[in-house]
Amino acid sequence: MKQIGILGASGYTGAELLRLLTAHPDFEVKVVTGDSKAGHMVHELYPSLAVAYPNLSYQAMKPEFMDGLDAVFCALPHGISQSIVPKILNNVGHVIDLGSDFRLKDPQAYVDWYSMDHECPEYLANSVYGLPELFRDEIRGGKLIAATGCNAAASILSLAPFVKEKIIDSTSIVINLITGVSGAGKPPKDNTTFCAVDENVTPYGLLTHRHTPEIEQALSTFSAIETKVLFTPHLAPMNRGIIATSYGKIEAPLTTQKALEVLNEAYGHEPFIYVSENPPSTKATLGSNTVHITARVDERTQTLISIVTLDNLVKGASGMAIQNANIAMGIEETLGLPIAGLYP
Repeated sequence: MKQIGILGASGYTGAELLRLLTAHPDFEVKVVTGDSKAGHMVHELYPSLAVAYPNLSYQAMKPEFMDGLDAVFCALPHGISQSIVPKILNNVGHVIDLGSDFRLKDPQAYVDWYSMDHECPEYLANSVYGLPELFRDEIRGGKLIAATGCNAAASILSLAPFVKEKIIDSTSIVINLITGVSGAGKPPKDNTTFCAVDENVTPYGLLTHRHTPEIEQALSTFSAIETKVLFTPHLAPMNRGIIATSYGKIEAPLTTQKALEVLNEAYGHEPFIYVSENPPSTKATLGSNTVHITARVDERTQTLISIVTLDNLVKGASGMAIQNANIAMGIEETLGLPIAGLYP
């Protein structure tokens, strides 16, 4: 059995890691941290995990607690992992960071988009961007893996095949995305309380959302020129789920049937991606590590429309992290990960 630690296990993504790992035959959770909940039992905070973890308690973070573990998942707020990873990386098998601290390769991007200097920029060059369907070869054996953000994963997967085939203008992409409230994290905020969210849809992060450079960086690896996207997310009154609708101006002959063929060629062999002619829905992916995707071509305006749905806490976070860990450690990629969504 591989010995696993989770830093920040008291948040939503940490709790989701704990839930998913109950089904993993090769992973055993040994250490969970949550500084604000140190000394409390996991089932006190999450009764849903009581049967699976009757004796597991949160500990305050100490680097030495991680020594010798096969993998450590960092489910921490932005800015925290970069102060911890240098202290544990050489003493564990793999670190999979669910946050944004090691996703961007350019240290200046953290100044521009996060208004902060990176604490250990020397680690950025060797971190691996953890989107398995597109960067699987780099992930194998990776020591420090930066799992893709939820909004970014949906956006990148919707567009990468078309950028790679030079079908669309990669300098004028538009992405409209709707996400559930759990994507904002567990700590309460003025715009995520019940009264603020219920019966309300609100755009946020206008022109400044921090997943923008992540999307551009990933897509630029498939383009001869630097990709530019206009990304606008919206908060919707649902617990989980993301739907991203991406638009690109067509630069090569394309029909809807051809667009679907491009998606099938890119993702038809992928265990967690379902390409369909039917419009996807967020609930079809609920609780699963599966992505649903379709495409249309509007010949009147010469525009490609690519639509993706996924569960932001599974494929957009914790499931993505486990998938990365499986690949990095040479384990069957699908182990411990659900492919079927919950319904109703």
